[in-house]
Amino acid sequence: MGFIQNGGFVSTTDQKRAREIMGKNFFGVEEAIKYFGVNPNRQQLAALSEIPFSEAVLEQLKDTHVLVAVFPLSILDIRDKLGFSSGYDDLFCDGGGMDIWYIKESFAKERSKVIWQLVGKTIVDKSTSKTWQEQQALIGEEEEIPTAQVMIYVMTGHYLATDERLFENILIRTSSMCSCGHVCVGNFNLGGHNITAYRNNFCIYFLGVSSARKVIK
Repeated sequence: MGFIQNGGFVSTTDQKRAREIMGKNFFGVEEAIKYFGVNPNRQQLAALSEIPFSEAVLEQLKDTHVLVAVFPLSILDIRDKLGFSSGYDDLFCDGGGMDIWYIKESFAKERSKVIWQLVGKTIVDKSTSKTWQEQQALIGEEEEIPTAQVMIYVMTGHYLATDERLFENILIRTSSMCSCGHVCVGNFNLGGHNITAYRNNFCIYFLGVSSARKVIK
């Protein structure tokens, strides 16, 4: 039986302060338990006990980023938990079918380690109509391009907690790869997540890139 089920979780001072600063742009352990049904163990809670970003950074980015406690749920895990068969017919646009193109792709099965992520809520400025290489050049030294798994986790969790859809009318390239190129997610409107892929040299007005603040180790 997991630690949470035994009543072992209490928010740390770090987590409480981060929640105060970030407001609705905070998706912590409690939210992961409530919306994703995770049951963290002691090791996972220990990994999340401290926020790896300073209060100054959180204050600077509190309106433009979401601070998220990411647990090891793959895209397929999230789809299985919260897909059409679970009554959430507005999260994934495939209608719960088993013939989706990415179901056998490795990126859809990848799970992040337990980590805090500070992810931008909008695309990087002027990142549309650019190739992958041109988009990479827009990412600052303190930033990185998130994986598809992290972005689906963040977009889904934030929507369930706040009813706000991120990247509602635009696609974003992620750092995840498949046979067709970089995996792209977004257009998260009433039809649900759109997950597709484009080659690196493809550029168009509806395809940008997002970024996350690097975790300083």
